[in-house]
Parts: sequence; C-alpha cells; structure tokens
Amino acid sequence: MKTICAKGRESRELNDAIREAGDCLVTDCLGQRFLGAGLPGGHIEIGGVPGNALGAYCNGAKITVCGNAQDAVGDTMNDGEIVVCGCIGDAAGYAMRGGAIYVRDDAGYRAGIHMKEYKEKVPVLVIGGCAGSFLGEYQAGGVIVVLGQNGDGRPIVGEFPCTGMHGGRMYLRGTCEGIVFPPQVTASPATDEDRAILAPLVKAYAEHFGIDEADLLASPYTVVKPDSRNPYKRMYVEN
Repeated sequence: MKTICAKGRESRELNDAIREAGDCLVTDCLGQRFLGAGLPGGHIEIGGVPGNALGAYCNGAKITVCGNAQDAVGDTMNDGEIVVCGCIGDAAGYAMRGGAIYVRDDAGYRAGIHMKEYKEKVPVLVIGGCAGSFLGEYQAGGVIVVLGQNGDGRPIVGEFPCTGMHGGRMYLRGTCEGIVFPPQVTASPATDEDRAILAPLVKAYAEHFGIDEADLLASPYTVVKPDSRNPYKRMYVEN
C-alpha cells in the first residue's frame, strides 16, 4: 500500500495522487475535500481529518478514516464502504443509494437525509453513538441503525427524527421513550424479522471497531417505518 502525505496539498492535487495510487495510506490529512469521490474500487486509509464530501459518489471503493470526518460523508454514494473510527459531521449519507457507512461514535445533524433504494441497492448507515436532529429526514429507502453507545444520558437521537420519512427503516437501540416522532411514521418494538435484518449490520459494526456484538444484540430495539404510502397527506391536507 502506497503512502501519500497530504500535508500542504490542495484537494484536487491530493485526489489525483489517490486515483493514481489505487490502494493507499493518506497521512497528515487536514480538511481536503472530496477525497475518494467517485472511486470504483481500491482501499484508502486516511490519517488526520478529511474535509467535506469524503467518498461522495463512491462507486465501490473502501475508505477507512482513522479518526473523525467532516460533513457530507458518502454524499450520493452508490456502492462501497466507508468506515469512520470516530465522529462524523452533518448530512452523512446524504441521498446515498447503495453501499454502507459505519461510524464508531456520534453523527451530526441530518444524517441519512434523502436516502433511497432500488431493487438490490439498499444503502446502510450505522451510527455507534448518538445522532443529531433531523435524522432520516425525507428518508425514501435504506436502513439506518443508531446504537447509542456512550450517550452519557443524551437521547439516542435529537429533535425531529424521520420528518417526511416515506420509505426505508430505522432501528434505534432501546425503547426510545420520550422521543417524539412525526405522525406519518410508526415506532414499535423490533420483531424477529427486524432482528434478522439488524443482526448482520450490528455484527459488521462490531467487527470494524472491536466491540462485543452480543451486548449490542441483547438490547431491545425500536423500529421506525412510514405508516402510509402518502405520508405528506397528513402534513398538508386537513382530514
């Protein structure tokens, strides 16, 4: 694996070097944007903090961040895998339509907004800590999992989760008492069918970060799904 030092390099220059190298270790990253954008393959390991839109339009590459990442990770991602060994900024997985993002710790606002799926393309976003407000806003497909580890008493999600949600599923660890969901979704205890979907995602998360999956899977989970094919009717039409 080739080592590329990012120190002093602008985003375009650094991206050109990454594309030429294929599998590579990027060191001293400090805010360079669009790293790995559109890559169809290869493995990029990043030391430091990548800038916005890491892995945007990713089409099959694997990207591992050894610390935190900024906003819009996996924007419109189509395939591949992004693993963040820390926290992640706002709008992670915006409009992603395939692939998977695993975040060891917390996510900012609007994670999973506009996620979608088509046939075998089912995107996955797993957040190990807590998520900010507007999680899954206008979610149209895919699976979002929030495990709420090390929450220190914080709610597992912020305000207004699932606003405008009209497809996909969200799994939240715990009973989620006190969380206010919009009227166009239902929140209920996860069934055996739900757990069959959830188990391999939690296992993959645990393997990435060296965490005991048994403890995570032993917990209760709440599944959130849209309860109508026309969720906006309740928002804009008086019955």
